Amino acid sequence: MRVKHSANHEPINGYLDAMWLERGLSENTLAAYRRDLHKAQTWLAARDKDLLGATAADLYQFMSECLSPAAISSRSAARWLSAMRGFYRYQVLNRNLADDPTAELAHPKLGKSLPGVISAQQVEALLDTPAVDTTLGLRDRAMLELLYASGLRISELIGLELTSVNLRQGWVRVMGKGGKERVVPMGDAALNWIERYLRDARPELLPHGGAVLFPSRRGRMMTRQTFWYAIKRYAVQAGIDSKVSPHTLRHAFATHLVDNGADLRAVQMMLGHSDLSTTQIYTHVAQQRLQNLVREHHPRG
Repeated sequence: MRVKHSANHEPINGYLDAMWLERGLSENTLAAYRRDLHKAQTWLAARDKDLLGATAADLYQFMSECLSPAAISSRSAARWLSAMRGFYRYQVLNRNLADDPTAELAHPKLGKSLPGVISAQQVEALLDTPAVDTTLGLRDRAMLELLYASGLRISELIGLELTSVNLRQGWVRVMGKGGKERVVPMGDAALNWIERYLRDARPELLPHGGAVLFPSRRGRMMTRQTFWYAIKRYAVQAGIDSKVSPHTLRHAFATHLVDNGADLRAVQMMLGHSDLSTTQIYTHVAQQRLQNLVREHHPRG
């Protein structure tokens, strides 16, 4: 009679404990890694093997059977492979194994997810929400207007200094990823709100002056979380049901430009993308929106 191996979870527990201590992984990440590793361990145990005795061929077979596109998303498959690679590197480092069987395994190809986009009408409702008769409301309105007008990242927005904006020429100088600088036009609406903010609100926030363009109520550089929570609050007040974040306005900026025929390379430059293929996702968003429009309104959609 053939005796099957029982699943030995001690190596998994030891690895996850080490990851918690060394890298401070969140409970959710640890739980996901534990599920991924247990799944492979259970599959191997049914074949008289375990994780420490698995070969690259075993793991290839597991991937083909259990991680096919029909069975699991590419992101979940990529997470599984990350968990497995980390597990085996840890075992090799601690001399529990001589070789890493995941060394030759290829990462599943991740498809680019389409960013969520709100309509131009929803953007208008969001922009109209801050109470501009208050200091903070006027500041937030100017920030939202600039975010939508220029497609800035939230980190770029809160990092702007007073010298970053040229009101006479209507552009903003941005320090993007990798220390790359770019100049982006603001548009008349954003320019008008920034002028009003600089005249009526910023002196209240920075009575003694300062470099930061959009300070917090304490006169310091705002955190990303502070503005993210503000946008969530304004989205609820505006009656927008879909998820809204600072990045939503960046996506809306790009998508609405492409929808209206903007040159893709110009959009690439304004977004600060190093690769045009990153910007091309917005053409897919525009095409998807058109397809949805046909399905909803065409008699034979």
